[in-house]
Amino acid sequence: MLDIFQVHMTPFKEKRKVRVYLPEGYNPNDKKRYPVIYIHDGQNVFRDSDAIGGISLSLEDYLDENRLKVIVVAIDQNPEERINEYCPWINGAYSERMLGYSCNLGGKGDQYIDFITKELKPFIDCKYQTSPEDTSMVGISLGGLVSVYAACKYPQIYKNVVGFSSAFWRNQEQIEELIKKSDLSSIHSLYLDWGDREGRDEEINKRFYTSNERVARILKEKVTDFTCSVISGGTHHYTSFKSRVPQIFSRIQGIL
Repeated sequence: MLDIFQVHMTPFKEKRKVRVYLPEGYNPNDKKRYPVIYIHDGQNVFRDSDAIGGISLSLEDYLDENRLKVIVVAIDQNPEERINEYCPWINGAYSERMLGYSCNLGGKGDQYIDFITKELKPFIDCKYQTSPEDTSMVGISLGGLVSVYAACKYPQIYKNVVGFSSAFWRNQEQIEELIKKSDLSSIHSLYLDWGDREGRDEEINKRFYTSNERVARILKEKVTDFTCSVISGGTHHYTSFKSRVPQIFSRIQGIL
């Protein structure tokens, strides 16, 4: 079942659609509590009919078929502000090498994560039968970048993090430095993967690979249960992301 509604985002002074998956058998009157997963790019999470580009993760069907007892909160993107909101910093030097030109985008990721943490999460924990201490975050591409950022800023809250094909390259230098100085000892698990065909040419593929590999190398030293994987034939497209959905639930503790 999906519960869909609008929430006010104080830092951006606008309303945003949120889609909440409730598992089969959910009863607001019983005492059972459920772990919660927050996912970005909400339009693309549950149903193809809602997805930008027509292909989603089809997570509603997957959860129903596997009868997983979890609440999933998907926050819609603002297509015009996605890069700004999912990048904690203005795009840097590595970004310029990837794009071939300088790009003055990003810098609102901190406000976006604070909205989820300080406004949306308390609302969700009040409205639904959640287990507030059992909270995870999942992101794709820039969503992976901002999810790792959230783990660094709020490691006591986001205990499990999954990132598919994370676009660290837009904030490469800054996210590496943040991870190095962050205490991630309270993180239960962190999983990253990326494909070997992420870009439009071999040079972009190589730089994307290197970007993720550099972050993975640092995280391996900081998180006890850290896993990364290179997806053979993996592309930067929802057809590829969709095939990796089972990884979310095999990597997040307490779900299966």
